[in-house]
Amino acid sequence: MAKIFVDACLGKETPYTPVWMMRQAGRYLPEYKAVRAQAGNFLNLCHDPAKACEVTLQPVDILGVDAAILFSDILVVPNEMGMKLDFVAGEGPVFEKPVRTQEEVDALMGGEAAADKLTYVYETIRLIKEQLADDKALIGFTGAPWTLATYMIEGQGTKTYNICKKMMYSAPELLHEILQKVTEVVKYYLEKQILSGVDVVQIFDSWAAAIEPSKYDEFSWKYMVEIADYIKGKYPHIPIIMFPKGIAAFIERGWVYGNFDVFGVDWGTPMALAKEKLSDRYVLQGNMEPCRLYSKEQTTICVEALQDIMGGKRHIFNLGHGILPDVPVENAKHFIDECHRVSKQK
Repeated sequence: MAKIFVDACLGKETPYTPVWMMRQAGRYLPEYKAVRAQAGNFLNLCHDPAKACEVTLQPVDILGVDAAILFSDILVVPNEMGMKLDFVAGEGPVFEKPVRTQEEVDALMGGEAAADKLTYVYETIRLIKEQLADDKALIGFTGAPWTLATYMIEGQGTKTYNICKKMMYSAPELLHEILQKVTEVVKYYLEKQILSGVDVVQIFDSWAAAIEPSKYDEFSWKYMVEIADYIKGKYPHIPIIMFPKGIAAFIERGWVYGNFDVFGVDWGTPMALAKEKLSDRYVLQGNMEPCRLYSKEQTTICVEALQDIMGGKRHIFNLGHGILPDVPVENAKHFIDECHRVSKQK
């Protein structure tokens, strides 16, 4: 059976514009919180294929989104490369020992050996595919090498990125070595997700805006393009979505390139600008400001505006970043329903 979301990713005509939400399997859903409580903690939930499958499917059943996105976390990659990871209440993810020296980089497991350790992710995918409706797509994902490297080097989330940016300017060769090592693991990781059954893959560069424009291609984008080239070279039928957050200025300069299918537009980037610069080459995804979900009226206004800009062509509805934990479920459902309503009227 045809999957509307996959067709849309490939730029094909669809009867309506599909929609999903980043972080759609998350804390705004009471059903998710119940499963999370059973798991004990976030990492346990990621490591439990049955529970991860259950929360992946919840938004499909509750909201009617057109695609499920695998429930996992981007940091399982460095975790399985040998970095001990904990999720600390109030602080988020914390690595016990950051990677900042040549010796620490050398100690990391790399390549297919590290990707092979993520068996719980591949089992989760297989379980999801057994239960997901035939007309719904499953999205696999990874963090971009730069975003993963920031956590690996800083040891946790950061507002300044000063440790990894110090490395960027004072020891760029070491940073490139980290980025290349992560890139090789990610290639195999996405490949194994595809072989396990995902229909589409997305690369999240959540911290793209931490890099000044003149350095972004060197330290982030080129690695994402390398990953996309690897996947497209072996699996040309699998759509690839790139989502670099916070790079409106880079788009305006016309630097976006690469062998991928969909460009995820964050909420800080005008969709009209993205359409002008990119829509001849890429399907666009996004980009409603997530906080509009607090108001059904403002949600409708934005959905209708996006429909007016994109005209139902080469577009996938989504938020411009992840849904927030205190958004009412009925408001999230309103967003999905409105996206279907306005695009079916086109």
